[in-house]
Amino acid sequence: MKPRVLVDAAAVPADRGALIRYVDGLLAALTQAGADLAVVCQRSDAERYRRMAPSARILPGPPAITNRGARLVWEQTGVPVLARQAGAQVIHAPSYSIPIRAGLPTVVTVHDVTWFTEPECQGTAKASYFRSATRTAVRGANRVIVPSKATRDELIRVLGADPTRIDVAYHGVDPELFHRPSEAEVRRVSDRLGLHGYPYVASLGTLEPRKNVANLVRGFAKAVQDLDSPPALVLAGGLIESSDADVDAAVRELPSGVRVVRTGYLPFSDLAGFYGGALVAAFPSLVEGFGMPVLEAMACGAAVLTTRRTSLPEVGGDAVAYTEPDATSIATALRALLDSPERRTALGAAGSARSREFTWAASAEAHLVSYQRALEC
Repeated sequence: MKPRVLVDAAAVPADRGALIRYVDGLLAALTQAGADLAVVCQRSDAERYRRMAPSARILPGPPAITNRGARLVWEQTGVPVLARQAGAQVIHAPSYSIPIRAGLPTVVTVHDVTWFTEPECQGTAKASYFRSATRTAVRGANRVIVPSKATRDELIRVLGADPTRIDVAYHGVDPELFHRPSEAEVRRVSDRLGLHGYPYVASLGTLEPRKNVANLVRGFAKAVQDLDSPPALVLAGGLIESSDADVDAAVRELPSGVRVVRTGYLPFSDLAGFYGGALVAAFPSLVEGFGMPVLEAMACGAAVLTTRRTSLPEVGGDAVAYTEPDATSIATALRALLDSPERRTALGAAGSARSREFTWAASAEAHLVSYQRALEC
């Protein structure tokens, strides 16, 4: 008998960013696995979750929780009440913070510990909140779910977390969104980006220091500056204030003829064509809790270049190319890929095959085990 679990999806942001959009894949897979679910969400998301999890009880929160401060207060007061009303036996908080006095067993997902190890990557107030929330959750939750063994090890090292209460549940990848694209999909995205078939290297993610975007820009410039027709570097994703100066400085240093395009956020429907149409998908990150863009690019058949830092080798295995994170190493590794279509084709095939090992069904099963363990504590 599976326990009834209340999943607090009220914190899911409108842009469905990689860090916590795992909620969508997880809920759909939990539903397919026959889980007994109640889902707390913002009112604007209620109908979407009803379609995604038709057997779940959907519990829209009050309108005020669109405000982050109001939501955090309500998380402590309203969520436990709804959980009891729904007959939940376990509460799953999928993003760092838990109701402190829930009155029920709690499970929390901690996606990474960069709030502690890379505090300059975020604003001071935001980092302070997440450090406090993570400490409280790791100390108070019955079970802690992490997306990689590297994140588990970092939790133990940085916070002294109890390893017997940590469960690793890898993320999955949605094959409907992330797949080898058709020529029409590639052409549509290329035209939308203003490239019109021009070759490019792709990178997606928030432009923050731990993503190492400035070194990617500098390494890319070194890799292509002597080419007669160098590809463009396309940086997709959001920008945060602390990285603006670093990335802008790297772009200003570009030699004549080297082109960098910044697109901002891309809709999910464009990502298969974006990744699959690229010569290389480059993610020379310094720290990752999991590395969702690496997995998604692999699923789209892209030749992926990343680093061996933290969780990334767990995701990429032998199906990606690796580089050290400095600009010179990135330049050398990237140029080697650009000079070898055969190597890119082989990596694309290997990455596509490896990506199929990461399913939301497997992630859901790991979560169900964690829920049961929480109930038995």
